[in-house]
Amino acid sequence: MKEVTADPKLIAYCGLYCGACRKYLNEQCPGCANNQKASWCKVRSCNMEHGYSSCAACQLKDSVADCKDYNNFMSKVFGFIFRSDRAACIAMIKEKGPEEYARFMADSGMVTIKR
Repeated sequence: MKEVTADPKLIAYCGLYCGACRKYLNEQCPGCANNQKASWCKVRSCNMEHGYSSCAACQLKDSVADCKDYNNFMSKVFGFIFRSDRAACIAMIKEKGPEEYARFMADSGMVTIKR
């Protein structure tokens, strides 16, 4: 099993931190950026199309709250089940930068900021 490390490349496009995810650590998932099977994800597709490292870099919307791709049905279900506040993750990336966010998430061992 891999160890949790602070790596900005392990920040998912939506703001989750793959570096602390159990599936990533158990080598059952390559992480968001390298997951070719995640072509269904609208957030991932949009970020890749625009060359963004995450929604924190988006120039199209003022806030993820305004983005229909970010707030799609599946993300709302995911957020409810896992009590995930991905918008808070994106806000922290914007405020602190990806390096500090990755360090915070790795030190906390969290995949997401909880609601």
